Amino acid sequence: MAKAANASRYYGTGRRKTSVARVYLTPGTGNVTINKRNIDDYFGLETLKVIVRQPLVATDTVDKFDVLVNVYGGGYTGQAGAIRHGISRALLQADADYRPVLKKEGFLTRDPRMKERKKYGLKAARRAPQFSKR
Repeated sequence: MAKAANASRYYGTGRRKTSVARVYLTPGTGNVTINKRNIDDYFGLETLKVIVRQPLVATDTVDKFDVLVNVYGGGYTGQAGAIRHGISRALLQADADYRPVLKKEGFLTRDPRMKERKKYGLKAARRAPQFSKR
C-alpha cells in the first residue's frame, strides 16, 4: 500500500552554491510551482525559467509531470541551478532510462563552485589591505 502511494510521487534534492531545492514530481500536465508560486511569478528572467525546464525538455517529459519545489538560500540564479539539479534527480527516480541523456547534458553533476572563505589578515578571500611603501 505504501509503495503505490510512493510510486506516484518522485523526490530529488538539488544544490548549487548556497541554494537547496527539494523537488517533487507528480504525474500531471506540466505545472511548475516554486515556493507556492507559479514559475512565471517566481522568476522574472526568461533564461532562469529555461534553466529550470531543461531536464524536462531533454527527456521529453514537459507535459507528463507537475513540479512542486521548495527552495531556499542563495540568489535567483543559484536557486534555478539547484531546481534543475533536483528535477534531474527526481526524473532518475521516475525512470532510470533517462540517466544517459541527463548525464550527457551535465544535469546530474553537482556544481562544486562555492564562495571562498575570508582569510585573516585580508579584507576578503584574496583581497589584501592596500600597500604603501611610505
